[in-house]
Amino acid sequence: MNFVKTSTFAALAALALGVVLPAGAEDWQENWKNPELAKYPTAKVNTTGLMVDDNYVTVGQLHSVTGTMAISETGSVEAERLAIQQINEAGGVLGRQIKIIQEDGASDWPTFNEKAKKLLIQNKVAAVFGCWTSASRKAVLPVFEKENGLLYYPTFYEGLEASKNVFYEGQEATQQIIWGLDWAYAQGCRTFYLLGSDYIWPRTSNKIARIHIERYLKDAKVVGEDYYPLGNTNFNSLINKIKLKNPDCIYSIIVGGSNVAWFKQLKAAGITGDSLAKKKNSSGQGGKLLLTISTTEDEILGIGGENCAGFYTCAKYFQSLDNPNNKAFVEAFKKKYGKDAVIGDVSQAAYEGPWLWVKSVEKAGSFDVDKVVEAAPDVVFDNAPEGPVKIHKNHHLWSRAKLGKMLENGQFEVVAESADQIEPDPFPEKYIK
Repeated sequence: MNFVKTSTFAALAALALGVVLPAGAEDWQENWKNPELAKYPTAKVNTTGLMVDDNYVTVGQLHSVTGTMAISETGSVEAERLAIQQINEAGGVLGRQIKIIQEDGASDWPTFNEKAKKLLIQNKVAAVFGCWTSASRKAVLPVFEKENGLLYYPTFYEGLEASKNVFYEGQEATQQIIWGLDWAYAQGCRTFYLLGSDYIWPRTSNKIARIHIERYLKDAKVVGEDYYPLGNTNFNSLINKIKLKNPDCIYSIIVGGSNVAWFKQLKAAGITGDSLAKKKNSSGQGGKLLLTISTTEDEILGIGGENCAGFYTCAKYFQSLDNPNNKAFVEAFKKKYGKDAVIGDVSQAAYEGPWLWVKSVEKAGSFDVDKVVEAAPDVVFDNAPEGPVKIHKNHHLWSRAKLGKMLENGQFEVVAESADQIEPDPFPEKYIK
């Protein structure tokens, strides 16, 4: 089954061929002339041979628009293209319009590595916006470090990484995993069943989760832990084990298309948000619950809200956020991609990537990677839909954690939020010893 949004599938499929196309073709000026060329001559702003000329700068997109991860990554492609269109409409960056070369990682990690080499070595793009899974990021990281490229990575992840060549727009463990588990504990959860797709992010995230539960949450324990291959569609044996263990919190890190089977089979087995909420948890403070860090509005579009209503997600963004920046973003997104388009946490983070790159380039007065990297710390994007974000010196973003309850209409009700922005700490000492 193909869960790519049909309204944009044809365009994304064409882009996956690696053709250079303008962002926002309906507003594209093919004969653009740089009004700031005298101020920012190419010889000054491009000293390292990137694909930058007097009038245009070319960037790359590297996401899965085919395969099991397309259900999650299509929204990132759309959000990045919206940001680049808006940047172009506002005059571009250093007077230049932005062109895009789109490559398809095809939900296959060696393919991501191959396409990263093409974008950096053959195409010499100025920056790449891409990846979703940690496996894909790990596959391309050596390429970006060897070729001194720039990757803007939008997904929440396990942490334990910081590279000069990567900007991490999603939350690391202390901003999502630990805060979300503390919230579940405050609801009275004392027993946890950890599960996930079988690759580095879920396994490392659950390693951190287990340490937090067993060391730092009084009287809490892990009663089960299981992993299933990407694309797996049979979770019946897992559901039977969960029923047997009867945990207070099912902690789920299932990703991609597997989410559809997982949530539908839970419902068929009688495990719903309502049924869990009616059961007393171990502390007697409230009901049981399912908490995920990997299911957003993008996935619910394929799952169907009726199959996951009442479950919870810990993220930094939900489409339902009530603030002016988000309202403008949602309106623009729906105008471009259709009134039924939805926006998840990673899609919103992906939207931030081109803006953060542009602001760093403008601060540096150059497209050269080393100069952009040097300029990036403390760059702020005030108009981010989640609220203002700032780049930390460790290349992660300050962000607020939020807890959302899934609704039948595919949206979330925000039920909790961290009091302040959480400083990113990708190497939390208490969890790596």
